[in-house]
Amino acid sequence: MSEATLQDALHTVLLTMGFQERLLALRKERGLTQQALADLAGLNVVQIRRWETGASQPSLDALMKLTRGLRTTTDDLLFGADDRGPDDEFRLQFEAITRLDPDEKSALRSVIEGMLIKHEARRWQTAKA
Repeated sequence: MSEATLQDALHTVLLTMGFQERLLALRKERGLTQQALADLAGLNVVQIRRWETGASQPSLDALMKLTRGLRTTTDDLLFGADDRGPDDEFRLQFEAITRLDPDEKSALRSVIEGMLIKHEARRWQTAKA
């Protein structure tokens, strides 16, 4: 199995887990012990243990250190499949948008913002009625 295939499989599994499971899976996937991760991240090994067992949650500063030690992103540590990003219906369109030139992106942003404002105004009117 190729490295890319393994990474895709790991990412799919991570999307269905909670923070403590994602932290543990990423650490093991990187071949790190709790102590090695603590050393790389500049954290105390006791904290790593507490986070992996769900006994506590890391601070923002600790999350940043964890992501550096694990060479990952906070999104990979914190969010499941349905927590972030566009749903599958819009994913391809949003990926295509990243390839537009800056003027096209700006125009599209204006259209999207206008639609969202219109939607919220309609929602507020319905709620008042």
